[in-house]
Amino acid sequence: MNIPFLDNWRKRHDSARSQSPASTVGGDPEGVAELLSECELLRARVGQQGLELDDTPASLEALDQLPPRWRDDPEELPWLGNDAGLYLGTVIVRTVRGAVWHVWPGGHPVVRLASGREVNVVEAGLDWAMNGSPELSQVYAEAAEA
Repeated sequence: MNIPFLDNWRKRHDSARSQSPASTVGGDPEGVAELLSECELLRARVGQQGLELDDTPASLEALDQLPPRWRDDPEELPWLGNDAGLYLGTVIVRTVRGAVWHVWPGGHPVVRLASGREVNVVEAGLDWAMNGSPELSQVYAEAAEA
């Protein structure tokens, strides 16, 4: 199908599409951090239970105490777990000295600590949402110690 305005748009954006997510982070780490911190689904679901997420370690403890009603919806569960991991990463990046977001070449976000250790926060969030462990506050405490 020939759509001239779409072809022109593609030509202008080919260079942006050829960049990996990892190289994009290096260009705008604050923008990436803002994007990863949105966690809309998690914020909406816990808001329904009366909890407002304020990007602090105390909010992770409060999340750990919520009844896991999200497990009733198997379609939403992985999305909520992903958001929980991104929220965990957001709290770590904002409160642990030297912690930064790092995106692997395949596009998978992790948190890199000042020690060089990487925390796979999305995996931790999925485990938490599905099984209840490890607790988000526990993962945070381990990252803060490093």
